[in-house]
Amino acid sequence: MELKFLKHRWQKVVFKFVFLPVIVILILALIANRYWSPILASKVHDVVLNSSDSLYKVDFSDAELHILQGKIVLYNITLKPDTNVYNQKKKQHLAPNNLVELHVKRLILQHIHPFGLYFRRKLNIGSVVLNEPEVKISYQLNHTRDTVVKDHRTAWQRISKSLKSIRIGHIYFNDVKFKYKDYSGNKVAISELKEMNLNATDLLIDSATQTDRSRLLYCKDIITELNNYTGKTPSGLYTYRIKYLKLSTLKSQLNVEGLQLEPAKTGVFFDKSTHDRFGLNIDTLQLNNFDFLSYHKYRRLTASSLVLNSGDISVFNNPNKIKNPAIDKVITFPNIMIHKINMDLHIDTLHVHHINVEYSEFNKKSQKTGTVTFNNTSGHFYNITTNDAAIAKNNNTLVKLTTYFMNRGRLDVQFNFNLTDKNAAFTYKGSLGPMSLEVLNPAIMPLAMVKATSGTVKQLNFDIQANSKVFKGKVGFLYNDLKVNIFQADTANDRLKKRSLMSMFANLFVIKHNNPDSDSEPARSANVIYPRPKDSPFFKTMWKTLLEGIKPCVGLDAKKQKETKDRIQEHQKNKEDRLVKKAERKKRKAERKRQKEQQKR
Repeated sequence: MELKFLKHRWQKVVFKFVFLPVIVILILALIANRYWSPILASKVHDVVLNSSDSLYKVDFSDAELHILQGKIVLYNITLKPDTNVYNQKKKQHLAPNNLVELHVKRLILQHIHPFGLYFRRKLNIGSVVLNEPEVKISYQLNHTRDTVVKDHRTAWQRISKSLKSIRIGHIYFNDVKFKYKDYSGNKVAISELKEMNLNATDLLIDSATQTDRSRLLYCKDIITELNNYTGKTPSGLYTYRIKYLKLSTLKSQLNVEGLQLEPAKTGVFFDKSTHDRFGLNIDTLQLNNFDFLSYHKYRRLTASSLVLNSGDISVFNNPNKIKNPAIDKVITFPNIMIHKINMDLHIDTLHVHHINVEYSEFNKKSQKTGTVTFNNTSGHFYNITTNDAAIAKNNNTLVKLTTYFMNRGRLDVQFNFNLTDKNAAFTYKGSLGPMSLEVLNPAIMPLAMVKATSGTVKQLNFDIQANSKVFKGKVGFLYNDLKVNIFQADTANDRLKKRSLMSMFANLFVIKHNNPDSDSEPARSANVIYPRPKDSPFFKTMWKTLLEGIKPCVGLDAKKQKETKDRIQEHQKNKEDRLVKKAERKKRKAERKRQKEQQKR
C-alpha cells in the first residue's frame, strides 16, 4: 500500500508548525546540552572565584541542560578553599574565621533561564535542590572583628563584570551530613550532625541588595532544622541530646525542643571524676534577636532574651572531692564564673518558667543522701554579659526569682552581682513563707542527723551583703512549736539510731519552741558576720551564713551554744567517769571472788 504522507494540506500545516519546530528545538537542545556544560562551568567558576576573592574554587564533573524543562543538573560538585590563598590571607591578617568545604553528588537547578544568563548576564533560578550534601566547616579565631581590607567592593561589585545579578527563589539542603571542627580552644572540638535540613529563600545579589543589612548572606531568610541530635562530651561522662532545633535568620530566633544533658550513672561518674554531677532537661528554649552572623564569625553571642520553659536541673555534690583549704573557691561565685566563659556574651534578659531544681549530697557520717528541692522556679536574670562595652554601661547582674522550697514554702529571693568588683561583691535578700518544718526531714535527717517532729515556719527573712572575704547581714526566723529528735549513725544496721537522752535534753534545755515566745514579746533576730573560709564555695557559704542567723533565733546564740557544748562535754565526762567507776567495781568484785576461791582451796 503506497504511503501518501504530506499529500494533504492539513498534514503539511501540522508538519510545518508543530513537528518541524519540535525537531529544531530538540536538535538545538542536544547541541546546547553538549556545548553548554563548559560555558556554565566557566561562568560558575568565575563567579565563585571573584565573589570569594580567589579563596574558593568550584568544580563539577558534568552538567545536563534540559531546555524544555528549564532545568540544569550538575554532578559531583566540589567547593573547596585554596589553602595557598588562605595561608597568604592569614599572614596578611585577612583570613576568615570559617572555612567551608562542600561536596554534592547531584545538584538540581529548576526553573532556570539559560538564555537570560548567556545573553543578558542575569542568573535567575527558581530553586536549587541539594540532596544529602556533605558540609565541612573548620573554625579558627583569626580575628575578633571585621578586618580592614584593601578591596572594599561588595559581592555584587566583584561579580558585576561577569553577571548583572544572581537570584535564586529557594535553596534546599536535605539530609545534610555536617562536620564542624573548632580550633579555638586548647583541643580541637569536633561536632557531627545528621538529620539536618536547611532552607534559604530569595537569595538576591544585585545593585539594590549589595548593602541590604536585613539579609543574611544575601538571603531573605535562612531556616535551619535539626532533628534528634545526640553527642557525648570529651570526658564521656555526659550525653547531650536535642530533639528538635530551628533557626530562622529572618526572625533572628533560635528554638530548641527537648534539650537534655544526661550524666553517667552515679557510681561510674564518681569513680571517674571529682566534679559535681549535673543533669539538665529543658522542654523548650528560645533565643530572641539572636545575631547569628556575629556568632558564626566571631563566637560573639548577642541576644535580647533567652527563655527557658519547663524542665529540671539537678546537682549531686561529689563525695570524692579532695579538700584543699589553700584553694580559693571564689571561682564558684557566679560573677567570677561568667568571666571564665570563653565567649563574648551579652543577653539582656533570661526568663525562666517552671523549672525544678534539685540538690543532693551524700553524708559520709550518716551514709545517707539528703536532697533539697526548689520547685516551680520562675523569674528573670538581667544583664548577663562578659562584653566590656556592656559592662562599662552596667556592671551589675540582677536576679529575681520565685520558687517553692521543698515544694511547700514560697521563697522570693533577689540577687545583685557586681561584675567588676575585685572581691566579687554581691547581695542577696528574700523571704520564705509558711510551711511545715517536717517537710525538711528528707534533707536534714541524712545531712544533719536531726529530725523535726513538729513545727511550723511562719516566715524567714534575710538580707545579706557578701563578697569573697565575708558575708554579713540580718536574719529573722519566725516559727511555732519546734521540737526535734537527734540521731546517730548505726552503720552495722544501715540506719539512723535515735539518741533519746540527747533529744530530750535539746527539747527541754536548748531550743526555744516558738519565736516570738509569746505575743507580748518581740521576735528574735540575728545580725550575722560570717568570715568565708577560702575553700567554701558559693552556695555552701550562702547556706552557712543563713544557718548562723537561724541558730540564735531558735535559742542557739553564741553563749547558749557554749553552755550547751560545756554541758554536753560535762555529761559525756560524767558518763565516762561512771563507766570507769563501774568497770573498777566489776574489777574489785572479780578480785574479791578470786580471793575467796583461793581461800576455800
